[in-house]
Amino acid sequence: MTAQPHPPTVLDILCEGLLFDNDGVLVDSDHGVDQAWSQWARDRDLPPEQVTAMVHGRRSADTVALLVTDPKERPAALASIDRLEVEAAATTTALPGALDFLAGLPRERWAVVTSGVTALARARLKAAGLPTPPVLITADDVSHGKPAPDGYRTAAKKLGFAPARTVVFEDSTAGAKAGAAAGATVIGVGRRGLATDAPVVVRDLRGLKWHDGVLSLAAADLLRS
Repeated sequence: MTAQPHPPTVLDILCEGLLFDNDGVLVDSDHGVDQAWSQWARDRDLPPEQVTAMVHGRRSADTVALLVTDPKERPAALASIDRLEVEAAATTTALPGALDFLAGLPRERWAVVTSGVTALARARLKAAGLPTPPVLITADDVSHGKPAPDGYRTAAKKLGFAPARTVVFEDSTAGAKAGAAAGATVIGVGRRGLATDAPVVVRDLRGLKWHDGVLSLAAADLLRS
């Protein structure tokens, strides 16, 4: 059998910790998101297309605050969407490369930082067959959601690294801004990642390698560099 050559490395990034957004980076939850938020919108006589277009990268509480004008109605509205999203989490699948990449990382080196609540994040990771993160920062853990840097700063601190020594993987504009504001190196992921300000965008997590503090990217991995 002839050994296959490894693709040439075109970019090496020094980093000690790797911080992943969940939806759109590790898991594909789009079907469940559309299903849950469309139902929530219809229940409130809001246009589903408008609502689903604005939810990515935001905590559900922040989206509800934008759409529900009466503060007294927000707690019930938030409880409703959180319930609908957890119910729809079973449709979540892992994105290409996510399982292999996470399985190859030392557990003390990575974290997940998501705008979803804890129950939703765990349900989606479980449905996708991905490992439980050693550090999981959710909407329940921060006072200010993305694009505020709170989540990524907290994750880096829990891992024991300065944010500047970490790489953030994001697919949303709000998330990429949060990573940059935290002081991390930001890598965009997927076609949505092309709409962010991330200087480097990968198609997905296939082919990425991390070893001894170096994240290596090959030409085939890149959508923008």
